[in-house]
Amino acid sequence: MKIGFIGLGNMGAPMAANLVAAGHDVTGHDIHAAMPDGVVAAISAAGAAKDADVVITMLPNGAILRSVAEELIPAMKKGAVLCDCSTVDVESARVVAEQAAEAGVLAIDAPVSGGIGGAAAGTLTFMAGGSDAAFAIVRPLFDIMGQKAVHCGPSGNGQAAKICNNMILGVTMIATCEAFALADKLGLDRQKMFDVVSTSSGYSWTMNAYCPAPGVGPQSPADNDYKPGFAAELMLKDLRLSQQAAEAADADTPMGQLAALLYESFVEREDGKGMDFSAMLPRFEKRHRG
Repeated sequence: MKIGFIGLGNMGAPMAANLVAAGHDVTGHDIHAAMPDGVVAAISAAGAAKDADVVITMLPNGAILRSVAEELIPAMKKGAVLCDCSTVDVESARVVAEQAAEAGVLAIDAPVSGGIGGAAAGTLTFMAGGSDAAFAIVRPLFDIMGQKAVHCGPSGNGQAAKICNNMILGVTMIATCEAFALADKLGLDRQKMFDVVSTSSGYSWTMNAYCPAPGVGPQSPADNDYKPGFAAELMLKDLRLSQQAAEAADADTPMGQLAALLYESFVEREDGKGMDFSAMLPRFEKRHRG
């Protein structure tokens, strides 16, 4: 395929590189980042989109997506697919999809899970919202960039799935870190706690696959001074998106709301910015009840 790729930062660059390695013709544009090997640079987003079969975007937020879409969509040929892999608010995804449809362009919102490592290894999970036709066109590209793609329904549902998933992740990580900090104060060895919880009803991804306690369980950012695999400020962004969506949908999400407030404090008023989201454990270690 002829592919345009807008946004070649930490995630976009390895994703585009994997498409080039698979033999696709990729033209890219980024206002800051250099082009990966094999990606032809365009002087504008519209230039990267011209004549492309699929245009992939990987952008920081919904406002930027809307702005870029205003430039991209008029430059795209009819029947092409605009595939947004950013994590943005549901409303932005649906507004862009409507704009695309009015121009005869297909749209799919397909945020990812798997982080920078998954982008490099081609093992991302894509959560896709859009028409069956759009999903069918982009599916071969998902298979190159990732290990799984789930069609979640109409436009916006990919973002809905990502937001709900990461609300669970944020809440669960806080609970896991709280439990380790409590275990410390009760004199329970961390390895013993892991041995019990990881094989009983406290089992979770944050415990078993991404344990926040250094030296316990599989290798994780906790074993690398909490350098980010998934940064705390990105978790805060996703939790804020979850609460924006909850307010719009009139959904009661008290745990998600509290998790957002805790990560907000950690990132913006404590020392969490630039740390992995599992660095909540040393935060709780230093705190007392009250």
